[in-house]
Amino acid sequence: MFLLNLLRRIERVFLVSTFSLMVVLFFMNVVAREVGGEMASNLSWVEEAVRLMNLFLVFGALGIALERGMHVGIDTFRDRLPAGIRKPLLKVIDLSGLCFCAYLVWQGYVLVKFVLGTGQTSPTLGMRMGWIYLAPVMGFTLLGLRYFLSLIGFIDRFGQNKSEEEAA
Repeated sequence: MFLLNLLRRIERVFLVSTFSLMVVLFFMNVVAREVGGEMASNLSWVEEAVRLMNLFLVFGALGIALERGMHVGIDTFRDRLPAGIRKPLLKVIDLSGLCFCAYLVWQGYVLVKFVLGTGQTSPTLGMRMGWIYLAPVMGFTLLGLRYFLSLIGFIDRFGQNKSEEEAA
């Protein structure tokens, strides 16, 4: 339980920090464009950086969203099923999600290796594009972990949406 709470805290700090940095960078970019001059051209990298940070923000939130029951689902149908059918169905859903995530993590890893091998770099940041493809690998790993924890009954992702205090 300690490790899961630590992971949750790390995820939240990462997401809040990333979003805050995106806001600050974009605000600086808007101000620089209003002021104009050399400052605006020196910040040409901000739009690309914010776009790439958004990728990590979205994929980084996959696990937390699943655990809190925030992913889209047809819960009215699920909740009306008899308990004898519902419980095995939920395990099948978790197992399917886990297998799908494992497949996507593997494909993402292959893609990262391929793109890193091409030597392609981003236009304004100059960073290797392969590192950007780590966002889905990270996100689907966290999502797969939550499916696994739900499958073995360690978390109850099908319960009611949890408040911030309960999820911590």
